[in-house]
Amino acid sequence: MNDYIKSAQLLVEALPYIKKFHNKTIVIKYGGNAMINNELENAIIEDITLLKFVGINPIVIHGGGPDINSALDIYNIKSEFIDGLRKTTPQAMSIIQQVLAGKINKNIVGRLNQKGAKAIGLCGIDGNLITCRPLNEGLGCVGEVKGVNTKLLTKLTDDEYIPVIAPLGTDSEGNVYNINADTAACEIAKSLGAHKLMFVTNVKGVLDADENVIAEINEDRINDMIKNGSLSGGMIPKMESSLNAIKNGVKRVHIIDGHLLHCIILELFTDKGIGTMIKE
Repeated sequence: MNDYIKSAQLLVEALPYIKKFHNKTIVIKYGGNAMINNELENAIIEDITLLKFVGINPIVIHGGGPDINSALDIYNIKSEFIDGLRKTTPQAMSIIQQVLAGKINKNIVGRLNQKGAKAIGLCGIDGNLITCRPLNEGLGCVGEVKGVNTKLLTKLTDDEYIPVIAPLGTDSEGNVYNINADTAACEIAKSLGAHKLMFVTNVKGVLDADENVIAEINEDRINDMIKNGSLSGGMIPKMESSLNAIKNGVKRVHIIDGHLLHCIILELFTDKGIGTMIKE
């Protein structure tokens, strides 16, 4: 009986948050490094499905780093990163497109639909969802987002669909670009005026010098941590994307550990949360 009472208490704790986020858009970036086993993936899928069923509009943007690395290794294409961004040759771009828009995207969509959700898979090429231009000549086929087709996303969410988006984009000439998934999620959140942007990743959050999770952080502290080297590699574009989102209308950004079962629910619907919340 005590277990039942605890379950009821958790539901009561979640109630004000469910009410607060009702009809709000929450953009979720699901990182490839958090897709490490079936149990964790299933918990993420259940969390996203639950959000939709309680009246929240989740939009999922996924990465795929480990799967991309494995596919590139098969073709003996070296993975090179510059400031956390993958250098992408035309040959690598073809493989990345197959992995992101094919294997990973459809796996997530299929699993959401199995839970009873109405998920639909997209990449930035579909319906000119994400238009872009080359970010930097030295990075090759890496794109900088110019625009997002919010009309398409709004139609889908209004019709009870969960859009699942692979971070690819296209320019006016039809060239396809690889887009950093964190950046893509940020641009989509900004364009929609999302209530929240969540990064489900392979880290606990932003850590202090003692490796404890920093529950809340702002721009000044983030900039200090970048300068002193406390933040580096892939965390730099993640932090830059987060600050960009906050400055452009997104209410809050969260970085949470995808290794914890039901991490999205724990962060959104409990008083303490589990990760780092970024605010102004």
